Amino acid sequence: MGVAVGIDLGTSNSCVAAVRDGEPVVFADAEGRRTQPSVVAFGYGKSAVVGHRARRQLLYAPENTVVSAKRLVGRRADSEEVRRMKAQSAFGITEGENGDVRIRVQGRLISAPEVSAHVLMHMKKIAEAALDEEVDKAVITVPAYFNDAQRQATRDAASIAGLECLRILNEPTAAALAYGFRQGKRQHVAVYDLGGGTFDISILRIDDDFFEVVATAGDTFLGGDDFDYAAADEFLNEFCRQTGLNLVDNRTVRMKLREAAERAKIALSTGDEVEVQVPALYRGPDGKEHDFTAIVDRFTYAQWVMPLVQRTFDVCDDALKAAGMTPRQVDHVLLVGGMTRFPLVRDAVQQFFGKSPNASLNPDEVVAVGAAIQAHSLTNVEEAASSVLLDVTPQSLGVRTVGGFVEVVIPRNTAIPTDSSKVFHTAFDNQTEVRIAVFQGESRMAEDNELLGEFVLEGLTPKPRGQVKVRVTFEIDNDGIVHVRALDDSLGIEKSIRIEAKSGLAPEEIKAARFDDVDF
Repeated sequence: MGVAVGIDLGTSNSCVAAVRDGEPVVFADAEGRRTQPSVVAFGYGKSAVVGHRARRQLLYAPENTVVSAKRLVGRRADSEEVRRMKAQSAFGITEGENGDVRIRVQGRLISAPEVSAHVLMHMKKIAEAALDEEVDKAVITVPAYFNDAQRQATRDAASIAGLECLRILNEPTAAALAYGFRQGKRQHVAVYDLGGGTFDISILRIDDDFFEVVATAGDTFLGGDDFDYAAADEFLNEFCRQTGLNLVDNRTVRMKLREAAERAKIALSTGDEVEVQVPALYRGPDGKEHDFTAIVDRFTYAQWVMPLVQRTFDVCDDALKAAGMTPRQVDHVLLVGGMTRFPLVRDAVQQFFGKSPNASLNPDEVVAVGAAIQAHSLTNVEEAASSVLLDVTPQSLGVRTVGGFVEVVIPRNTAIPTDSSKVFHTAFDNQTEVRIAVFQGESRMAEDNELLGEFVLEGLTPKPRGQVKVRVTFEIDNDGIVHVRALDDSLGIEKSIRIEAKSGLAPEEIKAARFDDVDF
């Protein structure tokens, strides 16, 4: 039997932890670093480098170095989020056979879950080196607002990495579990989670070891990366002004400036001013090298990124409204994610909620710690009831009806696991089959929501429209994964499936991609 760990699979950085001798321990690599960049650098053949070594390759081979793959996991290639990633990334992004995202490096097409699997394997090896034991099971965290396709893609990544995924756990819930709050009284806690690529806010009701998520909201394309891109755009505009060059479409220049923007952000977290220097940013056709230098103060940087900070509070308003609460009714605010280190963000959170946020635990490690606690609970029978977690489904689930509308079967913020049924009638005379198209999202129009999958219930009795009843039942498990079945009440004909993400990997693709004995 291998050891079970908790892995925070982040957009920018990842972290792994486990409970040893009753206490959660965050594992460091051989150089003592407890977080690892979620960066995968590809060479030739099947070789790949992950983490800090991969990050160093980013500056001289950005087209072969994949960053922020989490933003592509479970996405359809024609989605708005993927179009934005294409504009920002130096590596190639294209469409796969199933409409999913494929990453092009070194002439190869690689799925987003496979890139995430490299990161998971890297974290697994760090834990094994620290424990001197095999690690074969993990609780893996995802943003609370991840949809079904993204959760399944994360499970696929675990399978490719050779890990049994014990549970998919929402990041804010994991953070709350790490904080504990065993104070013997009921309290409401807001978890403000601003990471590298995503933002989540969850409102929890906690009573000793009872953790109930009341409401959650999020934006899966809002995080520290966007702060870096905003500053990099300002740097690029200044560089073009200084040189008279037009390099808006030069992805290598953009990537170098993004790295400079991240360094500036870190420096401004503790200082009032920073000098940004990028030697040899661009070499012209005549061989002349152009350097970039600029001085940025904290006030100027705040002006650049304040719209992004404000977006987080729009999401907070949404979650509080769903919970039926005001900011002042929240007892504690927990900060999670590397971006919450930035003073501008902390000050804004304090102003919004009217109280000082709690950052007593490392915001880069707290999610992995919570996942480790849950992994320990799931694999130790005597402690299985130590904490009760009641999470919610972040987005509404429904089926497409006549006219292109969506009829909601399970509303957002419903406690999971759960199941719910609705009866639908045939729309045409003599219908012998119905196509059940399952959508996730909040719009009344199907085209504005995420299509999770579809299937056909056949063999219906031909009757006039409206006379055949089909009962559709949705079930959501503890991981937030959706299962759907459709039943003809009169004939007893049933079709039952686990919704397979339309943009996901087929089982044979997952098996073929498994790393097994490949050495990375």
